[in-house]
Amino acid sequence: MQAVGQAIAAAALDARRLRDSVRLLAVSKTFGPEAVIEAAGAGQRAFGENYVQEGVDKVQALRAALPDVPLEWHFIGPIQSNKTRPIATHFDWVHTVEREKIAQRLSEQRPEELGPLNVCLQVNISGEASKSGVAPGDVAALARSVAALPRLRLRGLMAIPEPTEDFSAQRAAFAALRTLYEELRAQGFELDTLSMGMSADLRAAVLEGATIVRVGSAIFGARHYQQG
Repeated sequence: MQAVGQAIAAAALDARRLRDSVRLLAVSKTFGPEAVIEAAGAGQRAFGENYVQEGVDKVQALRAALPDVPLEWHFIGPIQSNKTRPIATHFDWVHTVEREKIAQRLSEQRPEELGPLNVCLQVNISGEASKSGVAPGDVAALARSVAALPRLRLRGLMAIPEPTEDFSAQRAAFAALRTLYEELRAQGFELDTLSMGMSADLRAAVLEGATIVRVGSAIFGARHYQQG
């Protein structure tokens, strides 16, 4: 985790940004509660989960294991309509809202005592047929709908661009997302979050304005997925 922090700091310095302007989201999917406890012991506070039931189990386990440590839980996976209630109930952030229907369900199912659920709209910035996300041309309309819903707080945009090792292409995709973000802010949306960049393209993302980078294997090691 120290190496990831150093990489973020170096990129922020090159971008003439404050190190604290970029938050590290540790993607803990497929790793058990003990791995999160270890990371929390090293000072990490924000964790990202892709799978609903695994994430909910981990949230509950960590609340029991570290009741006095204020951890922040982000849902960063695809959202099915029948899984919105546990997401709305157990998570602090959702990065993957791409449809008004999903946003409406999250709003309706968010317990009032928890305060607003922080939401980012996922944008299919590279136009991949296989990739989730709202089309760039439809972002403003979705933003208007989501911003009007109670118990949600629209914070910004998220994207997972098409993978490439070409640094210029990495930057171009993130710059396109930043442009959308700035256009929404110019329209009056009070946004403060650009969730973009993972282990392989972290530097490009920070240079283009990322405020949250999502890093997993560089922190926790190689993932082990169950077969079948």
